[in-house]
Amino acid sequence: MSPKFLAPLLLAVLTIPTAPLLAQQKARGGDPTIDPMLVAAGFLDSHPDLLHRSRGLDAYGKKDHEKAFNAFKRAAWYSDKPSQAIVGEMLWIGLGTEKDRALAHVWMSLAAERGYRSFSEKRDLYWQQLDETERARAESEGPAIRAEYADSVAEPRLAVVLRRELNKATGSRVGSATSPVQIVVPGVGTIDSTQYYNPRYWDPKQYREYQDSIWHDVRIGRVDVGDVEQVRDASPATLSAPAIQGEVDPEPVPDDQD
Repeated sequence: MSPKFLAPLLLAVLTIPTAPLLAQQKARGGDPTIDPMLVAAGFLDSHPDLLHRSRGLDAYGKKDHEKAFNAFKRAAWYSDKPSQAIVGEMLWIGLGTEKDRALAHVWMSLAAERGYRSFSEKRDLYWQQLDETERARAESEGPAIRAEYADSVAEPRLAVVLRRELNKATGSRVGSATSPVQIVVPGVGTIDSTQYYNPRYWDPKQYREYQDSIWHDVRIGRVDVGDVEQVRDASPATLSAPAIQGEVDPEPVPDDQD
């Protein structure tokens, strides 16, 4: 299938929150992945789900679909539901990987396990279009994938990183609500520590609730577009890959990750 026909969920993640959700995101305090100050301050280094999703978006923008697929799968390993949905979409249409509709359904089912509306609808649509052989494969191969990527194992994996990175900050660095510390970002400026260390970005429970607030009711239609050019305020590609790798991996890279 030509990349010019972009799967709607992939298009949504490429454009959200820069399209309809932008106002909602501002009301909630903003999406850290599009805040140039937070990105420059190294925020993504401590959030491997967002880091690898951002890398996937960057690779997709450069039309390196295989690299994008692997990056989204890596983000999915840290319970990133949009990335799990994208992996499903790319498998469904054969973009950056071999087309496999049975596995696409497995991945979309993973993305839908929190009840996010669009991912649940897509999962059901996939199932309706599978033939009996594909359904049997989805049911037989699904448990092994869920054992590695379902929330029950992936969320604790992410929580290890969030807690470890937050613990690197001392009380004197974080400051208080009335007298917050200013974090200096070389070449950019300063950022209020209460913004950087907002609990919704670091406490696993609040972080999950924050993600739910973004994705639960997102509705995604079918879109036919030309080549997509991603516009980002700050690209994580400028970060040092070796340094990042050392910071975000609490466990060995899974065998199927390149």
